[in-house]
Amino acid sequence: MTETSTLPIEIYVDADACPVKAEIYRVAERYRLKVYVVANSFITVPRDPFIERVVVSDGFDAADNWIAERARRGSIVITADIPLADRSLKAGADAIGPTGRPFTQDSIGMALATRALMEDLRAMGEMGGGPKPFSARDRSAFLSALDLAIVRLKRAGFA
Repeated sequence: MTETSTLPIEIYVDADACPVKAEIYRVAERYRLKVYVVANSFITVPRDPFIERVVVSDGFDAADNWIAERARRGSIVITADIPLADRSLKAGADAIGPTGRPFTQDSIGMALATRALMEDLRAMGEMGGGPKPFSARDRSAFLSALDLAIVRLKRAGFA
């Protein structure tokens, strides 16, 4: 038995603005994985022993901090928040954006730099608007990325 085989795969969802919660619940049910749905306000979750709602304080980054403190090898963090993805990767977890974009050690630096640049441009009034609308293609890419991460972790010995 390997050291990782005793560790379960757990999914942490940065839930406040996550558009793929229903997809996460379906995939987690299929694989029988524990899901922590973390938000700073009450959020409805299915009545399932594998899905746990976690309501944190409304303090700045409270949900991100709760997730980052628990992320580890064998965890999958679902977030659009690039700094949380960075913290998760540093803890050894997998991090996937809701559009299916996996964050990696190779890509996170550029993602952080792009985020900082966009913040500066918005602050100067050079850019407006938000992210592009969520699409069916994004949903499909997310499901593929989540399934791929789970299969890879199972092959690595996580339960």
